[in-house]
Amino acid sequence: MTYVDGFVLPLPKKHVDAYRRIARKAGKIWKEHGALDYKECVGEDLAIKGVLTFPKGIKVKAGETVVFAWITYRSRAHRDKVNARVMADPRMAKPPSFCPFDPKRMMYGGFRTLVDL
Repeated sequence: MTYVDGFVLPLPKKHVDAYRRIARKAGKIWKEHGALDYKECVGEDLAIKGVLTFPKGIKVKAGETVVFAWITYRSRAHRDKVNARVMADPRMAKPPSFCPFDPKRMMYGGFRTLVDL
């Protein structure tokens, strides 16, 4: 079964393009080092009644949207190897000069696949 790292973060709508540029670069690095899949998605249909929505759960502020992202690996051990290689990659040594979101408000976790159809 595959393993997934998942992320949810608030993003100011005015910084979507800047975030996309950073995410594209990061995605290429993760894929080069063995990640099976890399997705970064920006909220579109987030006003659903009767459930706890991502905007409420992550407490978005006025002018923000939500990014929902995941990276897929063969296993947790594979994830650990890929992430070690990514963190050792010289392109990751220098953080971007501008971070388009507040990393302290990002949610992250590693997930064992329960169903894979």
